Amino acid sequence: MGALIGIDIGTTGTKAAIFDESGNLLAESYIESKLYYPKPGWVEQNPEEFYDTTLQTISDIVRKTNIQPKDVKAICIDGQMAGVLGIDSNYEPVTRYDSWLDNRCSKYVEYIKQNHEDEVMKTAGLPSTVAHCAKILWWKNEEPEIYQRIEKFIQPAAFVAGKMVGLKGKEAFIDYTYLHFTGLYDAATTQWSEKLLKAFDIDRSKMPEIVEPWKVIGTLTRDVASACGLTTGTAVVAGMGDQAAGFLGAGLVEPGLIVDVAGTASVFACCVDKFNPDLKHKTLLFPKAASKGLWFPHAYIGGGGLCLRWFRDGILQPSKEQLEEAYNMLNEEAKDIKPGTDGLLFVPHLGGRNYPYNNEVRGTWAGFSWGHERKHFYKSMLEAIAYEYYYYLSIEKELFKDLQFKEVRVIGGGSKSQMFNQLKADVLGIPYVQVSRSEVGVLGSAICAGYGVGIYKDMDKTAKEFITTKNRIEPNDKNTKIYQEYANVYLEMIQTMEPVYKKIYELNNRA
Repeated sequence: MGALIGIDIGTTGTKAAIFDESGNLLAESYIESKLYYPKPGWVEQNPEEFYDTTLQTISDIVRKTNIQPKDVKAICIDGQMAGVLGIDSNYEPVTRYDSWLDNRCSKYVEYIKQNHEDEVMKTAGLPSTVAHCAKILWWKNEEPEIYQRIEKFIQPAAFVAGKMVGLKGKEAFIDYTYLHFTGLYDAATTQWSEKLLKAFDIDRSKMPEIVEPWKVIGTLTRDVASACGLTTGTAVVAGMGDQAAGFLGAGLVEPGLIVDVAGTASVFACCVDKFNPDLKHKTLLFPKAASKGLWFPHAYIGGGGLCLRWFRDGILQPSKEQLEEAYNMLNEEAKDIKPGTDGLLFVPHLGGRNYPYNNEVRGTWAGFSWGHERKHFYKSMLEAIAYEYYYYLSIEKELFKDLQFKEVRVIGGGSKSQMFNQLKADVLGIPYVQVSRSEVGVLGSAICAGYGVGIYKDMDKTAKEFITTKNRIEPNDKNTKIYQEYANVYLEMIQTMEPVYKKIYELNNRA
């Protein structure tokens, strides 16, 4: 029996996993990544570190198993989606990775919003936000000499995969699950939009070839095969965005299923079978799924999970020995607090609001009194994430009036918290379920790898066979009524506070 390798190049680390053809996990490895902050608002990562950690984790999982190198049939890499990096004609990096957390391009986001948002929304399904187009405009206008040296703009997974098989810059690629983040493609044709490229005066030649996620882009070079403990005949497929891989690995392959990625960015997405962009609210992204004919309208809180980490490390301040249990401790403290946390509301946008985009919004607590303790502040943060989901879901219900929303499948680190899952089920009024395995991202990539080399004949069917659900949580109708009243007040509060956020933002910039 052959084996398949899935790689996830995330914001905080690189993970590799090896599976047999039946989807059984044989070994996994993880190496933390470094984030660089050269200026306020800038967040970068080193592309060569993505490459090095990928080779190291592959070598580690191959070494951990007794599998023969020739039995590894294919590799698929997924990765961060909303950032860009520039490569030259030799496929070497010209820039660092301009992360999705980096907001240096904010003025270009505002330019898009004021001048082209409707056209971008109708054509590409992207509301104005920190993503590829705004970032490319920043490089073009702020660093014109570097821009001229850039052969193609790509993402971390494509950079690593291309280097592993020895591509040249002109052979750079992007798979279609990333395309919505470009704001420069036509969803109707899955091709680059000449109209949008012309509107932004972006050189078409700097855009990579659009491919399917399972396309075999080459086989490992001799040096890479040697470094990984594999053979030169090992195929590498194009791969996909990390969210698309996680959705596939969680079995989200039929309309009406919802996924909650309770991770660094709190993501809420619904599986649908047609493109229907959010022209009214300009909040939801509209990406293609890895599966043919499916889409995942969604939005996320930039750093939703980071809010909880900030609270853990800055407020709770656990020792190193307590880190693993810190969230359990906080959840235990907060579990009996009644819905609405005694009138305490929190805004979780510590780095600005992504959807709808407003970089001036910041974290806020409102309504606290002498009686509120640490546990209340923590519980209000969990509720705020759920209130944002409530807003996203309300838009999805508007866009897809006839669609029955069946259940929410929760993945990511936060999925382990039954208290948090119950809270979100109550706010949304939809059952929550956990999936049977935690490694859904790398599993999704491994399934794609197997499909690319013909091991699996039906990618969606394979994904459904490899996953089961567990721990179903039904919403509490009484709590749902209370929570949704608070959710509406929460949304009203953010809207009302926008002029205040603006003044604070301007004062802070002047200071």
